[in-house]
Amino acid sequence: MNKVNSSQQNSQQFRVLRIKEVIHLVGLSRSAIYDRINPKSPRYDESFPKPLKLGMNSRNIAVGWLERDLIQWMMKCVESNN
Repeated sequence: MNKVNSSQQNSQQFRVLRIKEVIHLVGLSRSAIYDRINPKSPRYDESFPKPLKLGMNSRNIAVGWLERDLIQWMMKCVESNN
């Protein structure tokens, strides 16, 4: 592996994506993503990556997902469909 690929791979491991980027990456709607992480939802998927708490303001808790975890989840979905 050359130096550039190694650097890109390392940055991908810790890149945090916010919900709009997650929607774009995985191709699911916002509600479908939150359903997959909600154990009470019929669409709950325990294998879907859990969000990280990034901080809090007066109204909401900011969350994000590690890009690496989302890509691994998508790869497992592809493998299970083959």
